[in-house]
Amino acid sequence: MTIGKPALEAPKPGLTPDPFWRAAPPPPLPPVPPEGVPPSGEGGTNLPAIRKRFRFRWRWLSWGVAGLILLFVLAVAWLALTAPLSKSLEPPAPPSITLLSAEGKPIARRGAVIAAPVDVAKLPKHVGAAFIAIEDRRFFGHMGVDPRGIARAFLHNSTSDGRSQGGSTITQQLAKNAFLTSDRTMTRKLREVMIAFWLEAWLSKDEILSRYLSNVYFGDNVYGLRAAAQHYFSVAPENLTVSQASLLAGLVKAPSRLAPTGNLKGARERQKLVIGAMIASGALTEAEAARVRPAVLKVSKEKELPNGTYFADWVLPEARDRAGGVATEQTVRTTLETDIQAAAERAVRGAGLKKTQIALVAMRPDGRVVAMVGGKNYRESPFNRATQARRQPGSTFKLFVYLAALRSGMTPDSMVDDSPVTIGEWSPTNSDGRYAGKITLRQAFAKSSNVVAARLTNEIGVGRVIRAARDLGISTPIANEASIALGTSTVSLLELTAAYAAVANGSYPVRPRGLDDAESADDWLAARLGAATRIPGGELADLRSMLGTVVTSGTGRSAALSIPAFGKTGTTQDARDAWFIGYAGDLVAAVWIGNDDNSPIPGLSGGGIPARVWRDFMVRALGVSLPPAPVVEDETVNETTLDDVLNSVGDFVEGSGIETDVFGPRDRPVREDEEEPPLEDEQGPPPRATGGRRGEE
Repeated sequence: MTIGKPALEAPKPGLTPDPFWRAAPPPPLPPVPPEGVPPSGEGGTNLPAIRKRFRFRWRWLSWGVAGLILLFVLAVAWLALTAPLSKSLEPPAPPSITLLSAEGKPIARRGAVIAAPVDVAKLPKHVGAAFIAIEDRRFFGHMGVDPRGIARAFLHNSTSDGRSQGGSTITQQLAKNAFLTSDRTMTRKLREVMIAFWLEAWLSKDEILSRYLSNVYFGDNVYGLRAAAQHYFSVAPENLTVSQASLLAGLVKAPSRLAPTGNLKGARERQKLVIGAMIASGALTEAEAARVRPAVLKVSKEKELPNGTYFADWVLPEARDRAGGVATEQTVRTTLETDIQAAAERAVRGAGLKKTQIALVAMRPDGRVVAMVGGKNYRESPFNRATQARRQPGSTFKLFVYLAALRSGMTPDSMVDDSPVTIGEWSPTNSDGRYAGKITLRQAFAKSSNVVAARLTNEIGVGRVIRAARDLGISTPIANEASIALGTSTVSLLELTAAYAAVANGSYPVRPRGLDDAESADDWLAARLGAATRIPGGELADLRSMLGTVVTSGTGRSAALSIPAFGKTGTTQDARDAWFIGYAGDLVAAVWIGNDDNSPIPGLSGGGIPARVWRDFMVRALGVSLPPAPVVEDETVNETTLDDVLNSVGDFVEGSGIETDVFGPRDRPVREDEEEPPLEDEQGPPPRATGGRRGEE
């Protein structure tokens, strides 16, 4: 009796077979071949092995899905630790910097216009409804991501040749604006989705909508609903009408292109779409929508801070370093003083120049720049001639020549030779063609003698003159030749002003700066580069004395004030540049005049317009007056009267035997070749004295 395995029963009709991912019953064993007959195939059948691998493949797939879910949960948890919710309140604008004056008044702004956040619960219902209707109609029904919206956008973009649609929800837009960049990559999109889920888990719908409205961009460099309502309609967001709210809601799609200040027609066309979306979402009825009129702009009339001024352009790089990379509004206090800046701008306007340009810089003796004008009109030409231009300084460079002379042991009373000289192949001349021979160092400085400056540079040594210029802060290249005495090497107005500030301060170098001590980024570095060096008392007193002589009796007399003033004029070859730099009280100022194309300006000299502009500025900035007009007094005592003179003449005539007759004005005999003199009331005014202006240097 052979005992075998029971035969497998066929499945009963009506019963569902097991799912395919469950193990199937083992198949019947193949018949054992008789002895001597090799089995079919080298390794036999491998059907069970195939089914086993298939079973494990699905098991790994299920584990992979579970792992992805776990990773997603961990990523959301990581976001909760590394991306604080407070960041969703920060506008996505670039760093916005407001520059303050030394008094704390705003003077310029760079970056976005940002206002306080809004609370959607305190806004009219139609405000939030307008944004939801056009941006995310199922906002209250999804958990941060809207699959229907994504599918609709995908279908539209795949089948339409027109503009593409976006499937991002308001929550996703908040996630992108607050935490991410605008890169169109899959990685950024996945991060956006995770942050959207996280925001939905931690915030209520009203909180999400409030934060979205507080930082979305509305064009015109305006971020946030409060700033936009004030900018476009001059109202608070709590008072927005349906018309105003619908127009603002339409701007979000393309704020730069639809900003109503530049494209009112496009903004109103977009507003119609928003009204239609509000009807479709139930936020408005047909009757209510029919009463909505096109929004009327009422742009805020508040005086906007300028985005660009010469001073702001110069100080902004350092101000940004101080503000750092924070994407919020920062305020940085500068050294500019508004009253002094106003005085500088007024003095420049009063110069009466046509195409010729002008620049003015004013600073305190310690280097704090309190006023800066880099040209006649910033809007027409933002090029800053006070900081960016490099021009020949003319005779203002003689400050360093005479400082080197004082360092070599000379005094203001030392005698020098003001006569023609030839140095190598160079024969400098005085601009007025006059030479005084032997004069004192003080007189040579006051009259700005070119030949004396050339002789001093040649005798003292070019290296010592360059060393004096470097000590006082000149960093631009200086040629190693005697002609530098006449200011042939170029320099900036700001740097040259700082050099004269060293004389006013009594120590060098003076580093010009635009931020106050608390804000300055280079204070730490400057303190470690070495302390300032005091100018020896004797040299300082002599240098100041000679600078004072220039104003009282030299080429800078037009700059005289009612208080002691010190300065130096400068005029370059062919009158291409004219300068006056000096100080009075606690203020150092410099004025430059010239053409941008470096063309000559006939009749221009440093002792002319630049000195007068400097004087006018100082009068307003310091609150001083002009000096009294000089009184011409006759120093000789002459008590002789007219009668004494007549009697003396009569005695002389009588004693000399000369015969005389007295003629009246009408009785004088007339020569044949002479016309009869006109009557007294027919005579015209005496001829006006004329004379050419003497050259300065």
